[in-house]
Amino acid sequence: MLSNPLESDGRFRVLKNALASCGHRSSSPLIPDMTILRAAVALVLRARDPLELLLVKRATSESDPWSGHMALPGGRHDKSDSDLLSTAKRETMEEVGVDLDQSAPLLGRLDETSPSTQRLPTLSISPFVFGVTGDRDAHVASSEIGQIFWVRIEDLMSPKNHCTVEIALPGGPREFPCFSIEDEHVWGLTYRILSQFFDLLTSDMLDGLKL
Repeated sequence: MLSNPLESDGRFRVLKNALASCGHRSSSPLIPDMTILRAAVALVLRARDPLELLLVKRATSESDPWSGHMALPGGRHDKSDSDLLSTAKRETMEEVGVDLDQSAPLLGRLDETSPSTQRLPTLSISPFVFGVTGDRDAHVASSEIGQIFWVRIEDLMSPKNHCTVEIALPGGPREFPCFSIEDEHVWGLTYRILSQFFDLLTSDMLDGLKL
């Protein structure tokens, strides 16, 4: 049986307290309003030294508006999901084979986010933060996913990896802020979600995240 990361790694308790103290509703999962499109994503943090975050690169597909993008595991709410927390867990299992019902405590939830461009579907996305032990792994488990990456949090937060990327859009190319990591660019919706998470981490909290 896998150990409980909250008991075995104090860094996850620091993050849980940080999410709770910043007013994010970390205890009650969102019940989706079926009159609008809803989705959920998972920030899966792995207890390595330093902490690592699970990212995916979506497979190239003409039917996927996020084709080829770096992203967090997740997807749209299904009528079989009891709530959006269930959506995040189901999608993570389906996409990368990580069972978040098995010794992966919910650390908290970030604010809902929506795409900022009209060319993408109109939906509201709820990000949930989980902690897993250092021996957990992930793999490509869906044709929607091209690659997976475990990325060090400190690398994502390092100013040397903050830059801009030019994206070709129907109205012409535009530059977007991004994280540059492993020769990939994390931009758009995922960049905004991760920036919200990193904004919670004060210098004192970052000290508490070191082993």
